[in-house]
Amino acid sequence: MIYADFRKYEHHGGKLDIKAFVKMFWERKKSGDWVKKVPKAMRDSFADPRTPDEAEANAVAIEAYRSAALVYEKEVAEQTERKVKAETVLAGAKPTKKAANDVRVATNKIAAAEAKLRELNDQSKTDGYGRIWPGSYCPVLMRDHATGERMIVPMRYRCRLPGWSAQDEVEKPGTYNARRDKLSTVWKKLFGYNHGVVIASKFYESVSLHRLHQRELAPGERDIAVEIRFEAEPKQDLFLACLWRYVEDTDDGPGFYSFAIITRDPPPEVLAAGHDRCVVAIKPENLDAWLAPDPHHLNAMFEIIDTPPDVYYQHELVSDKAEAV
Repeated sequence: MIYADFRKYEHHGGKLDIKAFVKMFWERKKSGDWVKKVPKAMRDSFADPRTPDEAEANAVAIEAYRSAALVYEKEVAEQTERKVKAETVLAGAKPTKKAANDVRVATNKIAAAEAKLRELNDQSKTDGYGRIWPGSYCPVLMRDHATGERMIVPMRYRCRLPGWSAQDEVEKPGTYNARRDKLSTVWKKLFGYNHGVVIASKFYESVSLHRLHQRELAPGERDIAVEIRFEAEPKQDLFLACLWRYVEDTDDGPGFYSFAIITRDPPPEVLAAGHDRCVVAIKPENLDAWLAPDPHHLNAMFEIIDTPPDVYYQHELVSDKAEAV
């Protein structure tokens, strides 16, 4: 659960890379995954523009909302027609299994599309936070190598490693996490060079139910996965350590930023809850050093990620999906 409104990052010295936001908004609009890949708080973060550039970003956001609404409205119309035809068959002398299946599928698709339309039409303000999944976009605070300035840039939550293609990502989709024990090998071209942070309030993990209950599987019992939510106690913003990379434009698509969150071995309370990894939060006083790494003094960077804030991660079972918007 990250802070998706860029203004939170401005409080920590970040300068908005407005061109990167506009470009990302346009690309997500063209791809048709505006709602799926961009958290609501981020989609609406330019609703009260302060500059002409922010007004341009807001105009793109409004156009993307309209385009997405048209897609869902078309889906409702097409599936309603499919349902009516199938119901006519079912009411006739020779009802078929296909007609019954068409009614079921069309009903489900109508409900899903109408739910998306309600989300698009929701004018309520968020608290600025939004949940992300691998493939989602969110703001990341980083340091521009050319100017030394802190920048706020929209990045995709799955890092494309140097030398990788889109196909490599398909075959190895786990690069949204950068393991602490792989930083000097798999991540050596980014660790010590391209550091960033995302601001989060909590994080989620999928764990086996029997591990959550700290027991072995019973004979014949299935391994059931459940989702749990971790939150720091005392409550506070978490500055999650990230590695990022800019992927240049190619014939296959436009350039984009991508990132991974560094993970470590879990503290006892996370391990007891059934998960074997934990995100790496850094102390606020280490933010300057983390964002301006020296690749010749990596021990200092390891020290930062090996001395996280003194917090206890409380956990609870996720019982609803209200936060998944």
